[in-house]
Amino acid sequence: MPKKNPPNDAPAKKRVLIVDDHPIFRAGLTGLVNLEAELTVCGEANDAAQAMQAVEKLHPDLVLLDMSLPGKGGLELLKDIRAIAPQMPVLIISMHDETLYAERVIKAGGRGYIMKQEGPEKIVQAIRKVLGGSISVSERIAAQILDAMSGSKGGTSSSVSTLTDREFEVYRLLGQGKEPHEIARTLHLSIKTVDTHRAHIRQKLGLRNATELIHHATRWTAEQG
Repeated sequence: MPKKNPPNDAPAKKRVLIVDDHPIFRAGLTGLVNLEAELTVCGEANDAAQAMQAVEKLHPDLVLLDMSLPGKGGLELLKDIRAIAPQMPVLIISMHDETLYAERVIKAGGRGYIMKQEGPEKIVQAIRKVLGGSISVSERIAAQILDAMSGSKGGTSSSVSTLTDREFEVYRLLGQGKEPHEIARTLHLSIKTVDTHRAHIRQKLGLRNATELIHHATRWTAEQG
């Protein structure tokens, strides 16, 4: 009788989709993830459109998502992914300081936030933690989120943190030098809606006019690196 092959009892690898617009960094992440015995990169994307197509086609176990993408940013893309795949965990990896972005990410349904400056072992640890069903943020951010949930005054005090997610996206794009019509096209809004958001931003930040708003947003963007 022919000899039967032994059953393959090895557990299936967890499949990771990497979304980042920098090819070199994306390649580095791919190599890092594929070194782990229980993980594999199932696909890559460099913008929101490619990411949505990959999510629908590949059904990854986790999306590793850059916060800063051309056109639609990571925060809005996160919400889009949650809309079509609410159970799919998304881990944000970003060059931006966690103190402002991480809380927004968690509120939007993300499962974690890690900065690109962290070492490879911490990135892998964050991936494993999120795949295990937990939220992965630093101790500082965990305390900040708990403070915000409890109504404590210990949460983020930055005036920019008072902006809604949509206002924040408008503010971020203004800081990148985008004109109102470009912002409207990027965020799929009308010019009138963008102008309304700009007015609300000025009011919340205590700015007198559009010029002060541009200077404030540009300075803040420069500070974020």
